Formats: sequence, C-alpha cells, structure tokens
Amino acid sequence: MSTTPQPHPAAQDSPAGPQGQLPDAGGPFGWLRALGPRGRRAFAGAFGGYALDSYDYFTLPLSMVAIAAYFSLDSGQTGLFTTVTLVVSAVGGALAGVLADRVGRVKALMLTVITYAVFTVLCGFAPNYETLLVFRALQGLGFGGEWAVGAILVAEYATAKHRGRTLGGIQSAWAVGWGLAVIVYTVVYQFLDEDIAWRVMFFTGALPALLVIYVRRNVSDAPKAAEARRQSRDKGSFAAIFKPGLLRTTLFAGLLSTGVQGGYYTLSTWIPTYLKTERGLSVVGTGGYLAVLISGAFIGYLTGGYLTDRLGRKKNIALFAFLSALCILAFSAIPEGSNSTLLVVSFPLGFCMSAIFSGFGSFLSELYPTAVRGTGQGFTYNAGRGVGAVFPTLVGFLAESWGVGGALVFGALAYGIAVVALLGLPETRGKELT
Repeated sequence: MSTTPQPHPAAQDSPAGPQGQLPDAGGPFGWLRALGPRGRRAFAGAFGGYALDSYDYFTLPLSMVAIAAYFSLDSGQTGLFTTVTLVVSAVGGALAGVLADRVGRVKALMLTVITYAVFTVLCGFAPNYETLLVFRALQGLGFGGEWAVGAILVAEYATAKHRGRTLGGIQSAWAVGWGLAVIVYTVVYQFLDEDIAWRVMFFTGALPALLVIYVRRNVSDAPKAAEARRQSRDKGSFAAIFKPGLLRTTLFAGLLSTGVQGGYYTLSTWIPTYLKTERGLSVVGTGGYLAVLISGAFIGYLTGGYLTDRLGRKKNIALFAFLSALCILAFSAIPEGSNSTLLVVSFPLGFCMSAIFSGFGSFLSELYPTAVRGTGQGFTYNAGRGVGAVFPTLVGFLAESWGVGGALVFGALAYGIAVVALLGLPETRGKELT
C-alpha cells in the first residue's frame, strides 16, 4: 500500500545500511537507530496506531459514570460494555492476524485503524444503551487487531538484540494514548455538561483517520518477512497454529494472555469509577491520580522492554505478574481517607501492570514462524483478551455488595494464571526472525 519507491531489500530489511555497515546501536536509543529508515517509519506508524487505539478505548471507561447516569445503568450493565468490547476484539484480533498473513501487515494495520475510529465516533450518536453496546462491540473489531498487526510489523524489522526494547517502545504508546484521553476528558468535562460531554469524547475518536494517511504514504512490510510469507502454503491459517508442532504454544500463549489482560482490564476499566464513587474525587482530582498512574505506566513500558532483553521474556513477565498482584492488593486495601497514600501507590501500580506487557510483542512474535506469525499472535493475544474480559464484568457485579475496591482483588488472581502459563512456553530471547 506504500506509495513511496521501494529500495532494494538488501538495503532496507536489515539494520545494516547499503554498504553493509551496522548503524551505531549503542546508547539509550540504539534500538531505534538499528531499525533503519524504513523500520523507523514502520515504528512511527505502529506507535501512532496503538496510541490512538488506546485513546479510543479509554473514551468509554473515563465516561462510564456519566453514561451510567444518562442511561440509568447499574454497575453490571456498565461492566458489560468492557466485556463486550473485549470479547468482540478477540474476534477482530484473530481475523486481523489472518489478514496480516494473507495481504500484508500494512494493509491490515490501516483496516484496523479505520474500523476502530469509525465505530468510536458512532458511539457518540447512540440514542440508547443497546445501540451504544452494539457500536462499542463493533469498535472492538478494530481495537483488537491493531496491536497484534503493528507489533508484528515492527518485530520483523527489529534485531534480536533490541527487539524487546523496540516492542516495549510500541507498548509505551498505550500510555501516551491513555494520557491524551485523560487530558481531553478533563478539559471536556470541565466545560460541558456531562450529558453532552461523553458524546463529545467519542466524537474525538475520529483522530486516527489522519494516521491512515501517513501509513499509506510512508510504511511498508519488512521485505524478507513479506517474501517468506508469500512463499508459504500455510499463511493465514487457523488450522496451522493448532497442528501438533504449534498446539502447545497456542494453548499456553492464550492462557498467558488471559491472565495478563484479565488483570490489566480489570484495573483500567474500574479505577476511574473507583476514584470517583468510593473516593469521592472530582473530575480534576481523578485526572490527577490517573496522571500519576499513567506516568508509571509509560516508564513501566520502557523499563519492561529493557528488562525483557536483559532477563529474558519469561522472567520479565513472571516478575511483573507477581509485583502487579501485590500492587492491586495494596491499592484496594488503603483505608478510606488516605488519598495521599493512594496517590503514592498509583505510580508503582501503573509501572508494574504495564511493564509486564513490554515482552509480549517480542515473545509472541518469536513463538511463531513467519507464515502464521500474524495468525498466531493475533489469535493468542486476543483470545486471552476475550476470556480475560470476564474479570471486569465479575468486578462489576461483585461491586454491588463488595464495593469496587474490594472486587478489584480478583485482578490479582488473573496474574497468577499468567505465571502458571509460563511453565508451558519456551524462552525465545535472541531468536532471529525472517
């Protein structure tokens, strides 16, 4: 889909330049230089796509209280918004992975971005709860596919030495989009009545349309990986990832994704509501706490990317699964009135629950061969997202009797599932991709 001239593969698919010399890969940004010019453009496209994916996702959790009041919803119904989004995103992500293997990473990336942008905007026009639920579900089709496709696109440009840090950089885009959503939320809700503010939040979800123009003009697939994909008979096949050679990998990678995302989406969905309803914080106060949480998340993504290259994929995930579970328990156990302590704990909570994701892009990409890499990563990541979606709904129903803070402890159980899943997967640090 790129309209730019295509350089010779030898000069673009490797971190080496046309003369065969490696660029300087030292220093804190060596991983970015090692991508080469075309790899950096792919990084920019995937980073922007994931940041806006995050922005569009958080328009709902941030507006949940206003939407619940507007449509007179209980906590179970509001929790269903997230569950439906994540379940449908599992389908969208799996399909996007197949599409990435069949038509290419860039074409699939553009399709996912257009899909989540269109349906986010349509959410702003919803006349009732049922319509909003349907539009939000359809938004999940694009939301589910963007990360897997973008991560594979960049992973196939990255060197084995830097892949963890490179994909950690892509993951950090989630915190950027989240932060942007909080800023817009704070401004919109300060100046508009809540009955219209939540609709305006969804209307701003049209921003990703600008990114599609950039991707179309500047980004293309890594040539060696694209050639390997074209020559394979199994490309884009669900059956291939369930064959004996990959069945174990697919099952345990899906279980790993279920645990990590079950814990994460429980927190990201319910913390804004928890801060407003049980802590009594204003919109500005909630934004302040979320700013600390998101700052921790951004640093966590970058730190986790570094550690996944140093410690290995499995050790990094296990370490932060344990620390995330501890942070959830600490966050929910802080007594009422200790909001300053809550603020302090928000930083390590955001740090740990984000650092665990930094190894996912590299780990899942390295578990599958090129021809079915999109299918394998898209299916396992998003199947885990779909199954993990039961956690936010469970919290929503339990919140009626336990309170949101008490129900959040179920997120800690999800991280325990992730640690168990690691026992069935190999370590892949240092693996080259073709």
